[in-house]
This record gives sequence, structure tokens and C-alpha cells, in this order.
Amino acid sequence: MPPRSKDTEVLWSDITGRILINAITHPIEYAKVLIQIGYEPIPPKPTVTLFGKPALKLPNAFTYIRHIKSIDGLTGCYRGLLPKVCSYTVSTIACDKTLEYLQFNSVQNEDEDDENEIVRRKKCIREIIRDVISRTVAIVVSHPLEVVSLRMMAQFVGGETKYSSLFGSFLEIYRENGILGYYAGLIPRVIGSAAAIILAGVSTYAINNYVIQEPTMKPYTASTMKFLATTVMYPFLVVSHCMAVNDCGLVAGLPPHMPIYKNWLHCWNHLSVHNQLKRGSSLLWRYYTGPQMLLNGKVIPIMGDNFYQPSP
Repeated sequence: MPPRSKDTEVLWSDITGRILINAITHPIEYAKVLIQIGYEPIPPKPTVTLFGKPALKLPNAFTYIRHIKSIDGLTGCYRGLLPKVCSYTVSTIACDKTLEYLQFNSVQNEDEDDENEIVRRKKCIREIIRDVISRTVAIVVSHPLEVVSLRMMAQFVGGETKYSSLFGSFLEIYRENGILGYYAGLIPRVIGSAAAIILAGVSTYAINNYVIQEPTMKPYTASTMKFLATTVMYPFLVVSHCMAVNDCGLVAGLPPHMPIYKNWLHCWNHLSVHNQLKRGSSLLWRYYTGPQMLLNGKVIPIMGDNFYQPSP
């Protein structure tokens, strides 16, 4: 079998495996998206933290999924799966083709220890640039499908059915927001992705060259740094998802649930003021971080409209 055929077979094998994982874990992703856009149908309950401090506990993702199932049934837990799968497939193919196109004609040494620091640094920079470009292309190409998926899931908040079919959703997006609607939330998503790649690449290079001396430990650095970088840049994903559903004709993207944001920076500032940039980052142990007050030794949430108004 020719090398290119093998590469294509491996690519589609990876895509198939990932699609299966996406299908199995979609209810969790569904709950996470609703949390990210600020929908909390189950009121927080008083509890205490590990250190005995009064706090308000929000339901975990599995309780959230049970709530979705109780309203929409089991099939309702898979709303938005089809465009999500299509988005991943398009994104993966676009990323792979871009990486293939950007392959640098450089000599690969058998032993990186034989390379001097200047060569290693240049190689690191090239790899980071290549990864940023390929990932950005993948995001731009697949983002309209991501918007469709997010809006399908966001319909749960108001019980709408405007975004039902895949092709019908594309028409609905155009009616509501025009061409720009297909790329709602794109900028923070691209910035967060690029920043995570750069942070992970630079930190991996620095640690492997100046901190870790044991060769057997170096392969683990990249995955660890990638996880940490993704965690640090998580707020960009929250803002991206909020902007994707903002002012799209759904209850989830309109006051009083969500202000009409002027742009993604306005959204970022508003969420930051209310300490909401990390919502959805923890799916098991969740605490209410919105406005609250202490009354008779118990924490009480302040759920008034002021929380949802845009900051000046």
C-alpha cells in the first residue's frame, strides 16, 4: 500500500474513533455548553467547602443530564450531535491537509541532542507557526457547523425548535444574523487556540531543554503543557460559546438570560466582572460564584436581574 494511502487510512481511522467518542460523551458536552452560556435551571444549595467555609453548591454535569432527559427524553440528550460530528470531521481533514502543505523541507536528525540550541529553537518556532496556521484554518473552515451545534443545544433554554435540521439551521442563521452569523464567536476561539498552542510549545521547549535532563521524561512534557495551556485559555472558549448564541433569536441569547453584547470584548468584561469566565471548567464539583450574601451563617444567592445586565 502506498504511504499516502496508509496516511489517509490512519486519518479516517482516527476520525471514526473520535466520532464514536463524541457520540458517547455528547450528553456531557451538551450539559457543559448550557453551563458555559449561563443556564442554571437547578438552584444552588447551601454547603461547605473542604475548609469549612459556607458556599453554594451547583448540580454536577450528571444531575444536569438527568434534568435534560426528564424534559426531552434520551434522544434529547443528543441534540446538536450531527453538526458537532460534521464540524470535527471537517476540522480534522482541514488541519491534516494544511499540515501536509506546510511541511518544511528540513533535515530531521536522528538524535536531537546532536543539534545545537539555535537549530532546536528554530525548529520549535517552525513547528509552533505550522501548528497555529493549521489549527486556525481548521477552526475557520469548521466554525459555521460549530455555531449550528451550539445553537441547537442552546434551544433547550427556551424550548424553541428554530434550529432543528442541519440545512434548515444554516438558513435560520442567515435570516437572523446574515453572513457574519456563521462566524459568531470566531475571534475569541481563534485567539484562545493560537495562544494555547504558543504557550504549550514555548513551555515544552523551555522545560525539555533547560529543566528536564532525563530523556525518558521528555515525551510527557508536551501533553502536560498542552493540558495546562488549554486550561489557562479556557475563558476564551466560554466567551466564544456565549457570542455564538448571543442575539440569535433564542431565549438563551437574549435578556434577561444574557445581555446583548456589542462584541466579544464586551462579553469578556461582563463575564469577568461577575466572575463567570471559568464556568463549566469543572463538571463534578461546582460552586455558585455569582452575587451572594451571608444571612444567619448561610450563603444566599442573589438571583436578581442585576446579574444579567451588561456592565457599564
